Amino acid sequence: MYTEISKDLFDFLEKSPSCYHTIESIKEELNENGFIELLESKKWDLELGNKYYVTRNSSSIIAFAIGDDLKDYSFNIIASHSDSPTFKIKENFELETNNQYIRLNTEKYGGMIYSTWMDRPLSVAGRVVVINNDKIESRLVNIDKDLLLIPNVAIHMNKDANSGMKYNEQVDLLPLFGTYENSKKKFMDIVAEYAHVLKEDILSSDLFLYSRVRPTIWGSANEFISAGKLDDLQCAFSSLKSFISSSNTKSINVYCCFDNEEVGSGTKQGAASTFLKDTLSRINYNIGKTKEDYLCALSSSYMISADNAHAVHPNHPEFSDPTNRVYMNEGVVIKYNANQKYTTDGISAAIFKNYCNKANVPYQNYTNPSNIPGGSTLGNIASTQVSIKMVDIGIPQLSMHSSYETAGIKDTYYMIKVLEEFYNHHIKETENQSWNIMIENQ
Repeated sequence: MYTEISKDLFDFLEKSPSCYHTIESIKEELNENGFIELLESKKWDLELGNKYYVTRNSSSIIAFAIGDDLKDYSFNIIASHSDSPTFKIKENFELETNNQYIRLNTEKYGGMIYSTWMDRPLSVAGRVVVINNDKIESRLVNIDKDLLLIPNVAIHMNKDANSGMKYNEQVDLLPLFGTYENSKKKFMDIVAEYAHVLKEDILSSDLFLYSRVRPTIWGSANEFISAGKLDDLQCAFSSLKSFISSSNTKSINVYCCFDNEEVGSGTKQGAASTFLKDTLSRINYNIGKTKEDYLCALSSSYMISADNAHAVHPNHPEFSDPTNRVYMNEGVVIKYNANQKYTTDGISAAIFKNYCNKANVPYQNYTNPSNIPGGSTLGNIASTQVSIKMVDIGIPQLSMHSSYETAGIKDTYYMIKVLEEFYNHHIKETENQSWNIMIENQ
């Protein structure tokens, strides 16, 4: 069971070398399960009992399933993110070294562990924007070959390499593309070939590096998984599986996967944008509900912000809180922060714990050590646009923001089960500070 789910996760990861490919992979799953694509630029004609999705910038997606008995409806929302830390290829990307090497000029996207990107096969994926009969079109591209490598400096030339290396992003982290003789002015030829377009038709691009190291299951009892982009595609995958398999007649189930979380979410397609608010509002009005109905629905709605969490490090347990420590293979993590970097409070935690108990899924509590501030995630950012009850959760992992991360083999299964439980329930606020949580028959 755990192995089968992990292999499905690996397939999803390998089909998702960039945020654009992630959304395309999600669309394929939704299409196979009867969801109807909508466009933001067109009027919607929604029906009770039907299933839909809409994308923005080809890097964020919101899917929703409308119940057919919406007398006292609410929104059941899960949000994850499609992006991961990486390097973006700049315009005018070609750099020469002594007429011998061609390197690609890049800049970092998000905060990653630099050393994990070195001395391993890399390639490029993303999108190109082309002109086609006076139309501007976006095309996905994945250069499916070992194309690049960022070489370390030998220990003989850098005696401090093991004593706290400080990297210069413009010098130390540029990938080698090839020799000057063979590679000058050839990168876009390769991009065009894999995008199946003519090079002269390419107007612009959004291209990113990705690691070619394959996912694996490992450990003395095969208890661990390792792969690139577990943060946060492990949650995107888990919530998608639970969303597709769930059923709810009295609620509107919503699946979100936003771009740009790793750089603050402040984009037109990020969690700080109007994308979620716009979508929920259009659903509400399109099914004949009023603004008053919408506000009532929001009061009973609940959102799960699903983004991976830090497991206790085997070599550095001192980096974890002394009493709120989480471990791989021991259940879903509920994340707390007094300063609301995570949105969890007593009410939202109690509701989520109730789902865990119903699903027979173990849960763990996480806080940052008081002397180590943590980062924020989707929940508190999305709440600036849509103010509803929220909880921040995740799957425990090691080496977050490495190019190759590690998690427990059981935890994807745990996450899918509890999120199915959530989607299969209808929440209704019955009176102040009291909520009736009703299970729906599938």
